[in-house]
Amino acid sequence: MTINRIGPTDPVNKINQTNKVQKAETQASTDSIKVSKSALDKADLVKAASIARNTPDIREDKVAEIKAKLKDPNYINSTVINSVAEKIMEDFGI
Repeated sequence: MTINRIGPTDPVNKINQTNKVQKAETQASTDSIKVSKSALDKADLVKAASIARNTPDIREDKVAEIKAKLKDPNYINSTVINSVAEKIMEDFGI
């Protein structure tokens, strides 16, 4: 009687052979956000409000400049008086 082998001649060799697993390719991902137009508008308003809160009510540099101009006797003339009068009338809607 003859026995023929079925399969490989070295059964240990077959066990040592494994299917190689390929590593998954990772894509370089970057974080990103999208900001809506209304959010940008609100941010602008918050920034403007912050600037307005931090700005002093009286600008000392402008007050000093006007005081210096008023001390000069040649500054007040009819042109300046007419210009100031017209601006006051515009502000009051006259």
